[in-house]
Amino acid sequence: MHRKAFLVFAVLVLAATAAAAQNAAQGITRNEVVLGSIQDLSGPIAAFGKQARMGMQLRIDEINEQGGVHGRKIRLVVEDSAYDPKKAVLAAQKLVNQDRIFAMVAHIGTAQNMAAMPVQFEKNVINFMPLTAAREMYEPFHRLKYAYLSSYYDQIRAALPKLVKEKNAKKVCALYQDDEFGLEVVRGAEAGLKAIGMEVAEKTTYKRGATDFSSQVAKLKSSSCDLVVMGTIIRETIGTIAEARKTGYNPVFLGSAAAYTDLIHKLGGKAVENFYATHTVQHPYLDEASQPLRFWANKYKTKFNEDPTVFSAYGYNIMEAFISAAQKAGPNLSTESFIKAMDTLVMPPDFFGGPQASFGPQKRLGSNLSRLSQIQDGRWKVVSDYVGP
Repeated sequence: MHRKAFLVFAVLVLAATAAAAQNAAQGITRNEVVLGSIQDLSGPIAAFGKQARMGMQLRIDEINEQGGVHGRKIRLVVEDSAYDPKKAVLAAQKLVNQDRIFAMVAHIGTAQNMAAMPVQFEKNVINFMPLTAAREMYEPFHRLKYAYLSSYYDQIRAALPKLVKEKNAKKVCALYQDDEFGLEVVRGAEAGLKAIGMEVAEKTTYKRGATDFSSQVAKLKSSSCDLVVMGTIIRETIGTIAEARKTGYNPVFLGSAAAYTDLIHKLGGKAVENFYATHTVQHPYLDEASQPLRFWANKYKTKFNEDPTVFSAYGYNIMEAFISAAQKAGPNLSTESFIKAMDTLVMPPDFFGGPQASFGPQKRLGSNLSRLSQIQDGRWKVVSDYVGP
């Protein structure tokens, strides 16, 4: 009888231990939460990756100085993808399997996220608020997906019809990166134009990393396009517009949030004047900023010796959202408790000018609102209110 009772007890202990191990989330220890992020630190959008990383680190340092989240300090491990999906997979494998991260936070790039997510999901690792506005970051629904930015599709779909009417555009064309990111921008343009009885008249593409856009510009010019939707990022935006101006071609150019950065007007100069782009969070020009934003910016500059940008704000906001959910999840942080906390999380409007964001059991995008800005006198100027699709 004693032997039988001991065996029953041993089986129960083993079962409980196995269940606990199964329910325990990797990346969580008694004193630490380990997060991962994949950024472009050496490729075509390395400036974005650097700024996002610094924005995240500033918020992490703030919370760690206050004792962490329920006594756990946050440690961020960052890997470089060089904006290459294949390298993003290798980086994800390293972060998930070797560093054993709890969540992937603010991973930059559409194609890069698409390639890395299966690696994460296999190990129950959340893809938290990636730095891409592709719909695939929240569609189709997956319990481990949480998106931060209104989609490129919705941004362009909402902004383009209004701009077409305002500019009395007759022929709308598209120039875009030949990947998932560029396609999302074009699909948004197609949907927006369909709503007003128009179609994309001409399309031309470029490969990721391209530097010469003369043939694309020649094609758009010969097609007499008077408004060009651009699925471009930094150097492609600047290179295309500069080439167009050089040839005397001056259509209205409209980009997405991927091209909404101070680097466009800093590097592009007079050529990019009047360029339009959609965005969610406003670039922090310090002479226009509120007192709370100036205080934050001074702290950022003291730490990193440079002015913050919109990607600094993205990184800071994303980490603020993670911290809010982790605090709400309580001391027994796990993937399940974090998801439960996110299901009722509401983030109020931030001091960067972003709208309120909220999540739910079937709602994995915080907000689908965006607005339009234009480069005027060498800086971005907001020219519309927040609108939804």
